[in-house]
Amino acid sequence: MVASSQPLATAAGLEILRRGGNAADAAVATAAALNVTEPTSTGIGGDMFALFYDAKNRQVSALNGSGRAPAGLTRERILREGFSSALPPYHPHTVTVPGACAGWCDLLERYGTLSLTEVLAPAISLAEGGFPVAPTTAHFWQAGANRQLKTAPNGHELTIDGRGPNPGEIFRNPGLARTLRVVAEGGKKAFYEGEIADAIADVLQKAGGAMTADDLAWHVSTWEDPASVTFGDYHIHECPPNGQGLTALLAFNLLEGFDLASMEPLSTERLHLQIEALRLAFADARWYISDPQFSNIPLAELLSKEYASARRKLIDPKRAVLDQKRGTPVASSDTVYFCVVDEVGNACSFINSNYMGFGTGIVPKGWGFTLQNRGHNFSLDPDHPNRLEPNKRPYHTIIPGLITRADGSLFGPFGVMGGFMQPQGHLQVGLGLLVDGLDPQSVLDLPRFCIDVDSGEQGGAVLLEEGIPWRTAAELAALGHPVRPVSGWGRATFGRGQIILRDSASGTLTGGSDPRADGLAMTFL
Repeated sequence: MVASSQPLATAAGLEILRRGGNAADAAVATAAALNVTEPTSTGIGGDMFALFYDAKNRQVSALNGSGRAPAGLTRERILREGFSSALPPYHPHTVTVPGACAGWCDLLERYGTLSLTEVLAPAISLAEGGFPVAPTTAHFWQAGANRQLKTAPNGHELTIDGRGPNPGEIFRNPGLARTLRVVAEGGKKAFYEGEIADAIADVLQKAGGAMTADDLAWHVSTWEDPASVTFGDYHIHECPPNGQGLTALLAFNLLEGFDLASMEPLSTERLHLQIEALRLAFADARWYISDPQFSNIPLAELLSKEYASARRKLIDPKRAVLDQKRGTPVASSDTVYFCVVDEVGNACSFINSNYMGFGTGIVPKGWGFTLQNRGHNFSLDPDHPNRLEPNKRPYHTIIPGLITRADGSLFGPFGVMGGFMQPQGHLQVGLGLLVDGLDPQSVLDLPRFCIDVDSGEQGGAVLLEEGIPWRTAAELAALGHPVRPVSGWGRATFGRGQIILRDSASGTLTGGSDPRADGLAMTFL
């Protein structure tokens, strides 16, 4: 089964499974096809993270495919150029080395069974022959065309005469097809060295950026042990920092101490506890999440049950506490999410992103993909662990999730994309699966809340999706939460998720795909 936000990308993954590929092969095929069909969210000019469940040994591995800041991008240079508090969102200085291509190749190298040429073939066909643009994608593509693509160098390559495509309109991307063919033939080296790397460095330097061809040539992915917590009879796995999966794990730990099963999923009592747990989790995460090569992150202590017990006491069931501060454990020393499960039970939870839609909107001339703006998440505070430094990975919002049972068997990969909504989505759909026993589609259909951590309001405004009862909204407001109702296209705030669950006895797969996007979950016999 493959579940993604685009039908044609789901079909690409299924095509690879039909050819005998496994979950890793199908995941990379789906990622590449999403680059073609949903460049508004993702692409080879961005980053990726993945969790892979190996059915043979029941082990979960984490792949960090995020890039680093250029070696020449120092805080002194930033200050000299007039930036003291934050970088503009689409500035070339926000471009970190795109890690997606290396991540795709490294996942195949360790777990794949097919060649890169075979795996990228469906995406190349879509890019060359063209595809009908899906409705939700068209809406956000048009917004991006009028925003960063309008002024970014070579941004017109991702438009039709300067505009975004209409729903159902055919879009062809010969530049991206060329990129994927070069990678298919030459592997990751063909992306990080040679004419693609030169084009990336050239367009960024001409726009005032610091990235060089050497920055690209030095890039490597990293394989890591996942971060995880127990929740009842389950193990919840996330990629460790610099990803923000820590936020979701902190919240799960906090909520394990409450009798959530006795509360209705959309009740005031339940939502209040979830919001308060996430406020505490974000207070820690926004400080501690950074590149572990540059900071000592007390991960084991942050995820301990003892720490959760102490922090849980800060949750008041009767009122919202809007001024939560980070704890001090003592240390001993715009995105696509999709998932794949193959016939033997291997699973891949995969996320790939440009950030902020098309990222910077900057396109290396003739290559048909935009460059991400992940560096916008660096802090310019010299005392912050996530401060901007050369060759450093920033705080990353994109996170894949995966759940196993106590015996190590696969429960399923899951995820919700969407900036700082992602750990909030992980918590909400995770509780729906593990506490309420809902099936994947039912849990994805439920309305959600989102704490707008950058709203400027103390504690963050609580955005409530259309469908949450008005009475619940009023009661949350009475508890002190600054609530804001959201409907229409604004519902994109609540992310878009995919889930596949596997029955351990029969091997039967049950999947779901978020109604807030264009995609679906699909299988074949």
